[in-house]
Amino acid sequence: MDSNKETKFSIQYGPKDILDKKFKNKVRGYDPDEVDEFLDGIIRDYEAFTNEIDRLKEENAKLFSRVDELTKQLSVSKNVSAQTPQTNAAVTNYDILKRLSNLERHVFGSKLSDSGSVDNRDDSNHSDVDQY
Repeated sequence: MDSNKETKFSIQYGPKDILDKKFKNKVRGYDPDEVDEFLDGIIRDYEAFTNEIDRLKEENAKLFSRVDELTKQLSVSKNVSAQTPQTNAAVTNYDILKRLSNLERHVFGSKLSDSGSVDNRDDSNHSDVDQY
């Protein structure tokens, strides 16, 4: 919303102008041309007010729509950020388990083979574990 783009409209008559307006009397009453001219100005003012109200309603609707859109984006963002630490924690735990498994094989595997009491352990369980 750019405040520099506000639509300016000129108001020909204010409430005080309408209240204080004095019409000239003629034989049959007020001068009809003067009354018509004055009422035409009032009509233009009301049309300007109506147009401005319509513009503001449209702008208001767009802004409410934008607020809803941003609220949904914020909600999605919060959900994603709430799930991310859990995912990272699961990945971190998996990485720790892989490293621990590698260390156990490295430390205990070499000790067992040095003592000569090595069982033929099935290392196929660890085949999917990457070496670090």
